[in-house]
Amino acid sequence: MAEKKKKKRNWEEINGRKGKRYVPRAEGKGQRPARPVKAVKADAYEVYEEQTSENVIIGRNPVIEALKNDREIEKILIGKGAEGSIAKIIGMAKDKQIPIYQSDKITLDRIAAGGSHQGVIAYASAYRYAEIEDIYALAEKRGEDPFIIILDNLEDPHNLGAIMRTAECAGAHGVIIPKRRACGLTEAAVKASAGAVEYVPCVKVANIGQTIDRLKENGIWIAACDMGGVNYYNQDLTGKIALVIGSEGTGISQLVRKKCDYIVSMPMVGKITSLNASNAAAILMYEVRKQRDGK
Repeated sequence: MAEKKKKKRNWEEINGRKGKRYVPRAEGKGQRPARPVKAVKADAYEVYEEQTSENVIIGRNPVIEALKNDREIEKILIGKGAEGSIAKIIGMAKDKQIPIYQSDKITLDRIAAGGSHQGVIAYASAYRYAEIEDIYALAEKRGEDPFIIILDNLEDPHNLGAIMRTAECAGAHGVIIPKRRACGLTEAAVKASAGAVEYVPCVKVANIGQTIDRLKENGIWIAACDMGGVNYYNQDLTGKIALVIGSEGTGISQLVRKKCDYIVSMPMVGKITSLNASNAAAILMYEVRKQRDGK
């Protein structure tokens, strides 16, 4: 008797995103709609791959074991048409809220560099993340009001590392980043931090908006850096404070902006209308430092 063929499940069914498509960013500063995870192109991970080769986990069993042992995973690439134990990996990743991306064999082969990837590659973090309570504990240990940096979908690991470095130098107690649509503490970010990751807690959260609500409940004022606000040097930034810095391309999302207590801006007198995210963050952090020192 002929063997019954197994019905193949397409990617949309496995990933639970059937019928959803990429939505272009809306016009206007600081505004963008929520968008689903989309399939990556063959070259979409080229820069990321070169920067984090030390943290690549290749193959089904190694990835499963990393997930079982609570290894910090930034994201997982799944090959098109992959089946079998891939479903288990997807389920485990979803439970841990790890982003999953569909990829193609060319990309996976290039990242694996000759290794047997079996249709799955994971990017592990170069750093173990902290909890929000660790930020509060550090502030209490120093006898200071909490001073926190929130990064809304920052995508460049070098900017993240530079911000971590400035945060340590300016006396911030912690940095908060989102789990999705943002870079994590990859090897490139850790190197750019010049060792600051060893001294500044970095917290990864599922939802920035909900985290802001939680911070507000603890009496922390939220100041967003965006266009159309008060000049930063005219704003009171003393006391319990969290600074929100947006992504390099789209700035702060509309939802996050609405949750902030006030918006601060930087005067732009040249022809270029914006600063690099890490530069803007550095200016604001040292304004907080100056006001705290009473200067």
